[in-house]
Amino acid sequence: MAMLVAIGTICSHLFYIPAGVAKAFPVQHAINVMAGVMLGPIPAVIVAFSIGLLRNLFGIGSLLAFPGGMIGAFLAGYLYQKGRKYTFALIGEWVGTGIIGAIIAVPIASIFLASKTGAFFFITPFLVSSLVGGVIGWGVLRILHKNAAAKNWLGSNEEKSL
Repeated sequence: MAMLVAIGTICSHLFYIPAGVAKAFPVQHAINVMAGVMLGPIPAVIVAFSIGLLRNLFGIGSLLAFPGGMIGAFLAGYLYQKGRKYTFALIGEWVGTGIIGAIIAVPIASIFLASKTGAFFFITPFLVSSLVGGVIGWGVLRILHKNAAAKNWLGSNEEKSL
C-alpha cells in the first residue's frame, strides 16, 4: 500500500489536467485501478485517500481529489472482485471518478471552493483523466500478469480477453 501511495504522490505532479478549481491526475487513476485489483476495494480507498491528502498537504491537489478518487478506487476494486477481469477495474474507475465523482464534485466545489460550475464542467476532464489513467493502470496490470512471479501474486483468475 505504501509503495502505491508513494508512486501516486510523487508522480502526480508530472501530468495533470486543469479543470477550473479541480486538477485531474491520470496517475491517480492508474494507481486506483492497480490498487483495486491488487488490494481490493477498501484498501484501494485508503490508498486514494492517502494520495489525495498528501497532494493537498504539498499544495499540488484540490479538495475534489477525495470524492472522485475514493469512489473510483472503491468501484475499481469492487467490480474487479465481482468479474475478475482487469477491464472491470478500469470501468469501475471510469464510472466512479469520471461520472459519479464529477457529479459529487459540484456541491463540494460550491460549498468549500465557492465555485458555481455545473456538473458537466467537471464530467469531461474527469472522464478523460480517469480513462487515460485507467488505461495506463490496466496496461501495467496486463504487463505484470505476463510475469510468472507477478501473476502468482496478482492471482491467476484474470482472463486473457479484454
